[in-house]
Amino acid sequence: MPTPEQARLALAFSCVGHAFSHVFMLLYPTVVLALGPVFHMEYGDLLLLALAGNVLFGAMALPAGWLGDRWSAEGMMAIFFLGTGGASIATGLAPSPLWLAVGLALIGTFAAIYHPVGIAWLVRSAASRGRALGVNGVFGSLGTAGAAVVAGALTAWLGWRWAFIVPGIVCVAVGLGFVVAVRTGRIVAAKVDRHPEPAPSRGDMVRVFWVLSLTMLATGLIWQAAQTAMPKLFDERLGQDSDVLRTGSLVTAALLFGVLAQIAGGYLADRFPLRRVYLTGFWVQAPLLAALAYVGGPAIVPAAAVLIFFNTGITPAENALLARYTPANWRATAFGAKFVLAIGVASASTALVALVHNATGSFALLFVGLAAVAAASALAAHGLPRQGRTPRVAAAAE
Repeated sequence: MPTPEQARLALAFSCVGHAFSHVFMLLYPTVVLALGPVFHMEYGDLLLLALAGNVLFGAMALPAGWLGDRWSAEGMMAIFFLGTGGASIATGLAPSPLWLAVGLALIGTFAAIYHPVGIAWLVRSAASRGRALGVNGVFGSLGTAGAAVVAGALTAWLGWRWAFIVPGIVCVAVGLGFVVAVRTGRIVAAKVDRHPEPAPSRGDMVRVFWVLSLTMLATGLIWQAAQTAMPKLFDERLGQDSDVLRTGSLVTAALLFGVLAQIAGGYLADRFPLRRVYLTGFWVQAPLLAALAYVGGPAIVPAAAVLIFFNTGITPAENALLARYTPANWRATAFGAKFVLAIGVASASTALVALVHNATGSFALLFVGLAAVAAASALAAHGLPRQGRTPRVAAAAE
């Protein structure tokens, strides 16, 4: 078992990695607003260049999780930092749309490592699982929220290429620091749960597997579609004076509500039955998504922010459910399977956003459909086992 200092450093890198995984996957939806005149392509066609990267971001999570369980979590995290940063730098140097798509695909491949490996690492070391997942989720939300303003600012000030190159350099530097910390013994990740729980019954494990397979896919679909559409949605509904930097800043402001949501969601996951927290979040999202189909003007920003709050607020409960009903030695693989569903399969939403917008000229039909998905997911979540909160441990035990 690592010392408290070693565990804290490992968790710090895990949290930074969570932020990076979202930053790099969300640079392009803002950068793309400036690429029409560069490559002489329509928005929908340019957006489709990110499809392979989004698919790989989910699809590669399963093999990454398996390698994290069977080979080395630390080794996979080093590959994540160095590979993602290097791929981003290469994307910024892309000379054509084809090479831009290749660069985005490489970003998705390396960024896929974080969620199965980094979150399983976090769960093993956590004294209070809901709170730890909430704090880790804060960093993910900060990465999600910050990506748009980082991309918008760098594009406006230095050009679109630097929106990939500068974050890539930072990520590589952090990766080198991580390698040094591992080599010098300053990071030793836990191999077993810090606070193990009684094993669930086989029947409950099977039941949770089928329910979460449906709901995690729905969560990913809603999240991917909403965050991909948001820059263009704001650009269209806020009027003619919008520009890339202003739009990116407002998207960031809306997504920052995910930070509060992760804290609130972690608190609730430690204190209330996970099933109740989870299904309530879906029921609230359904009418919010329906409202986004028609809201216009300045109201679009707070409406999107409230949706983000409830969509991300259920994440700690979802991850806690998955951790509770999965054997510890298969947890990274299980989280990998989750992100195949939540990100890989749901990455089809990128094509869905592009196709709906090209066909209808708006996002109204998209958000009505997502509202139906949220309602169906709430019904499915009623099938989860009724028992249980995440284990609560006094703060002093941390």
